[in-house]
Amino acid sequence: MVRPAITRSGKAAASRQRGAVRKLHICTYNIHKGFSQFKAHMMIHELRKRLRGLDPDIVFLQEVQGLHERHAERRRDWPAEGQHDFLAEGVWPATTYGGNAIYGHGHHGNAILSRFPILSSHNQDISELRFERRGMLHARLAVPGWKEPLHCVCVHLGLTTAARRRQMLALAERMETVSPGETPLIIAGDFNDWHNRAGNLLAERLGLIEVFGGINGQPARSFPATLPVFRLDRIYVRGFAIEHSEVHFGRPWSKISDHAALSAHIAVK
Repeated sequence: MVRPAITRSGKAAASRQRGAVRKLHICTYNIHKGFSQFKAHMMIHELRKRLRGLDPDIVFLQEVQGLHERHAERRRDWPAEGQHDFLAEGVWPATTYGGNAIYGHGHHGNAILSRFPILSSHNQDISELRFERRGMLHARLAVPGWKEPLHCVCVHLGLTTAARRRQMLALAERMETVSPGETPLIIAGDFNDWHNRAGNLLAERLGLIEVFGGINGQPARSFPATLPVFRLDRIYVRGFAIEHSEVHFGRPWSKISDHAALSAHIAVK
């Protein structure tokens, strides 16, 4: 099932660099709907501050609250707009959001925030279970000086091995069609890949490398954010060299979400 993606691309969306962009700073983060672990405190304002401190060019977000009427009624400091637009305001002129879990009082899903214009976006429902809504949000970005668009995919995969395998197959099939060959590609998000099988299925089929593990190594530990043990979150790239990657865990990050944030500096090959 395909649900429409909501995209905003301001005319100011462009790199702060002049000329062709050769390097990118990217980040992925499961933001837990703007609440701390166990939903004890609303942390969307602190999250906004920390993301701006990281200052990435492109941000991949999961569990983004696009609308929640009950929180809006009960909390004075609840953002008036969707969390993706609230976080992006004044820093990332272009955003796209795909709602995956739809309910009576709101919805949540994945989002991409970008300093570069978003040419198009596509949100695909890859849910396997009614109570576990999952999606992949694909956007084409216009990066200054590039002959072809940069393809970015933000994903949140299922909790079971069988579901994740089918979801990754769907992802691979789509990207083989719309982003074939050596087209620049970034796939990031919460893979829930406890057994580290995404590399074998996705990376080999699409020619990707994981920014922490490279071709043969292991991805970073990213969950729980207090002291990460499990390797759930990933950043896969094609057409880039990895200059630096970092896991943002412990305080203050562990106060914001139950996942750590991952970031990477990458350079065009």
